[in-house]
Amino acid sequence: MSAIIFDCDGVLADTERYGHLPAFNQTFAEVGVPLQWSEEEYGRKLEIAGGKERMASELTPEFVRAHHLPADPEGRAALLGAWHKRKTQIYTEMVAAGKLPPRPGIRRIIGEAQDAGWRLAVASTSAEPSVRAILEQAAGPERAARFDVLLAGDCVPRKKPAPDIYLLALEKLGAAPDRVLVIEDSRNGLEAARGAGLRCLITVNGYTSYEDFSEAVLVVSSLGDPGGERSVVIGNRSSSRPGDFVALTDLEACLGG
Repeated sequence: MSAIIFDCDGVLADTERYGHLPAFNQTFAEVGVPLQWSEEEYGRKLEIAGGKERMASELTPEFVRAHHLPADPEGRAALLGAWHKRKTQIYTEMVAAGKLPPRPGIRRIIGEAQDAGWRLAVASTSAEPSVRAILEQAAGPERAARFDVLLAGDCVPRKKPAPDIYLLALEKLGAAPDRVLVIEDSRNGLEAARGAGLRCLITVNGYTSYEDFSEAVLVVSSLGDPGGERSVVIGNRSSSRPGDFVALTDLEACLGG
């Protein structure tokens, strides 16, 4: 049995720049705090896994006092929960409106893998409603409903780069680690996959193209599509030889087949 575990943001769709960032900024404006992350600032925030955790990084004692925010742990948790819930609503509405199309090759690979009997999972630190929304948009409702495992949000105590979410996905898939390929877009994701003993294919994006992916089995600009965007190979430690797009046979080669 072969399996693929997809990260969500930056893998299924280019969600960070065009989805999460404007959703965070709209939330800040609505709740009345003077925060508006630029693309450069948000790039640094992406080093922190989890939306609530990124928001929490702004709640310094000075910021809390200046804006009369709750300083106690319970009040802080409630505040972040409310902010993140609203941010997720904004983001989900953007996805439903079709503002975040899937990355090249994603819908094709999902269909080919399912038709070939591969098991598929999503493992993301984003909120579950956000992940479900982008998966349906990227794969189509019928294909999304056939995914074997969907893990998101706070389903594990430690977020990436800790391997917890991939270890849980591996357990739920019931597949041998040497038959599971992770598709990620970031260094944090690569470290999480490797920590779980899994091979990892990287599809870079504008926020992660500078990161070190030397341990990845294959690094490409995108999966690419026949007649569409070409896939450019950036690094390759596998026996796969992708052409203009990454095929299912290339994923099999990444697993040593």
